[in-house]
Amino acid sequence: MFGMVPYRKYNGNIQRNEDYFNKFFQSFFSDDTFEPVIFKNNNFNVDVKEDENQYTVEADLPGIKKEDITLEYQNNYLTISAKRNNATEDKTSSYVKKERSHGEFKRTFYIDNVDENSVNASFKDGVLNISIPKKDKTVNNKKRFDIH
Repeated sequence: MFGMVPYRKYNGNIQRNEDYFNKFFQSFFSDDTFEPVIFKNNNFNVDVKEDENQYTVEADLPGIKKEDITLEYQNNYLTISAKRNNATEDKTSSYVKKERSHGEFKRTFYIDNVDENSVNASFKDGVLNISIPKKDKTVNNKKRFDIH
């Protein structure tokens, strides 16, 4: 009984108490402290709204150039892709620490009943706004079911 190790269940895996300390220690001294929180998990924040006439998508993409954003709509899936490469070279300075960030970010959403020819997108101040008109505004996809 004295040889038993305390454990806690975490995402279906058994963890020992030492694992919590190791995670804390690694996260406290990691080098990614200056990376924007928005890109920590290779994702970006997106809001999708729907009204009777259209869908509105707002995506936060700070530090991304408009040329590096791609929108695709295929088989009722809207895909927003963005690439970031902030590598700069300065040979005249003596750096103590220099960070370069690069990566590709992608989000996909299922959106049906879309008029593909009337989609309008704009990018200003790091926010991508997409207006997606509905094809048939009278379609009501809601169904109610009786509970027995």
